[in-house]
Amino acid sequence: MNIYGVNFKDRGKVYYFNGQNLKIPLRVTVIVDTERGLQFGKVVSKMSQNDVNLDKESLKNIIRIATKKDYEEYLKNLKDAKEALNHAKEFSSELGLQMNFIDASFTFDRKQLLFNFYADERVDFRELARKLASIYHTRIELRQVGARDKASNVGGVGICGRELCCASFLNHLDSVSMNMAKNQNLALNPSKINGCCGRLLCCLAYEDEQYQQNSQGMPSVGETKETPYGTGTVISIDILNRRYKVVVNDEVKEIYLDEEGS
Repeated sequence: MNIYGVNFKDRGKVYYFNGQNLKIPLRVTVIVDTERGLQFGKVVSKMSQNDVNLDKESLKNIIRIATKKDYEEYLKNLKDAKEALNHAKEFSSELGLQMNFIDASFTFDRKQLLFNFYADERVDFRELARKLASIYHTRIELRQVGARDKASNVGGVGICGRELCCASFLNHLDSVSMNMAKNQNLALNPSKINGCCGRLLCCLAYEDEQYQQNSQGMPSVGETKETPYGTGTVISIDILNRRYKVVVNDEVKEIYLDEEGS
């Protein structure tokens, strides 16, 4: 089985497909089967079935390498989707709906027209869907997304200087809690621990398990601790290196937890 990584927009998320017996060079465009229908995408990686931790039987197939006619149809879909987005904005304004549209896209076979939008509250968009269906005569799907999904669709650069994780390699947005920031002994300053979406940084989850393991047996700042130098007050902790500093008789001492036999 040949497994190929395919994305549907530049620097977008990579989805894996069964290439069957096709031999496809990188950066070649293909037509793939998805849950939404046929889609036009670009091959960005190739790997053996042992390289990907996926259920191989559930992988959808690459139908064919895209032709010039396929590419022309794809460009037409992009143009029509942009026009549909303008119609959706116009109709939603007429209906008094508070919707911030992010994008619109046709499946390659035009069996579905998907709109992603952001709104602070739930929106009754049934009349809007009927208006759009009367024009485009296809299945209309309006998907209300959260702040994280909006950032994933729009993209951007994080405080680390890299492209947003959600817009590049994260295929699933896991829940992130304030406890993760606390476990990592971070200052609970929204400007430091929130991402572009205004929610907690996704990367707080990456090392949370390691922080939880290393924090076992670690004292808390302000705690009185018995040390080889005498009884002192903990003034700082370094969880990853399992060490902390205490003030003993007005002197600062550094203690490595594993070395003290705790």
